[in-house]
Amino acid sequence: MTARQARPRTRALALCGVVGLILGLTGCGGSSDDTKPPTVLSTPSSAAPEPSASPADPDVAVKAAVLASYSAMSREQMKAYRQADATGTDLEKYATTEALGQIRNDLAGMQAAGTVVRGELGHDAEVSELDMDAQTPTATLSDCVDLSGYETYDVKAKKAIPLPAQQPLRYIMTATAQRWDGRWMVTDIDPQGGAGATC
Repeated sequence: MTARQARPRTRALALCGVVGLILGLTGCGGSSDDTKPPTVLSTPSSAAPEPSASPADPDVAVKAAVLASYSAMSREQMKAYRQADATGTDLEKYATTEALGQIRNDLAGMQAAGTVVRGELGHDAEVSELDMDAQTPTATLSDCVDLSGYETYDVKAKKAIPLPAQQPLRYIMTATAQRWDGRWMVTDIDPQGGAGATC
């Protein structure tokens, strides 16, 4: 099976797609006050973070590979969000059909609302679960997302949209990756994976 083929869902996705949390969009019958930021894969630093494992961990190289793919996916995702368009990005190299669908829903919402993303998302991701014995090796990632350097910008009004007062600047989200054809691909983004936990 190739990385571009659709895969069955591994968990229920957040309603309204990824964008509802950070991008300040309305959806699912919400009002214009629904300015929660979108759940994104989080923007990486220039290098993939070190996996939280001891030198004796036999999976340290695998975890590093998972985190590298996640970071690359995040980088391409933010490129798309900065222009509200996936054109010119390499998203398909790092995300499967389901994860791409979430991002495309975000982009469609951004285009409808006339918003783009500015700044950066901080992140501190780690591989929290790894199943190399599964028919398709699977990893679960836990990411502490930092919104302090991130903003949603209204292109028409030419102004930033502030985060809602109740939105924590740091919160936990999860993602799933699977190894397809020898490389790790992000298959699912779960903005509610941290159950509202802050970090």
